[in-house]
Amino acid sequence: MDPATESDEALLAWVSEPGAFEELYRRHVAKVTAFATRRCARPHDVPDLVAAVWLEVIASSRSFDARKGRALPWVLGVAANLTASQARRRARELDALARLGREPLLEDEEVGELEARLDAEGPAREVLRALGELPAGERVVAELVFVEGLEPADVARALGIRPATARMRLLRARRKLRASIPSRKSAGDEPVPHLGGTS
Repeated sequence: MDPATESDEALLAWVSEPGAFEELYRRHVAKVTAFATRRCARPHDVPDLVAAVWLEVIASSRSFDARKGRALPWVLGVAANLTASQARRRARELDALARLGREPLLEDEEVGELEARLDAEGPAREVLRALGELPAGERVVAELVFVEGLEPADVARALGIRPATARMRLLRARRKLRASIPSRKSAGDEPVPHLGGTS
């Protein structure tokens, strides 16, 4: 296998083969980092979430079925499912770090770069705050469509739900977000990304 010439789907299916994971990571680490940046409030949290997502991708790779969808939406589906329960895990990690009396170390340049990216992702985090008020099923679908830019059909495959279920959850989420986000904008917050659709 020459990883550089293989599709994402082949790399994910053969992630334990030499070079396969490294190539998949190289291709999509920026997308996973952007996903993490939109969900983290502090620069030091970003690499932790990115690492956790890739570890989960490796651990879950046997459940990937290329007949049901593409690799990148599946990876982002794994990331969305992971972050749905990340708050409890992160609370435990912070408690352990507090007992140790230290934070994970980043170089000053890395901290500055991540702080700039966190600032740039402010509008997306506003959407995520609104998404946090939705029921879990609607929230995960809406995050992957509105924030990550995936198609509803890809989201349905990534999450293992029917396309009609994904569309219904998306419709309900869009209505609730449209009711919630304009009131936030009127309070003087930054504009938020377009939610799309006509319903």
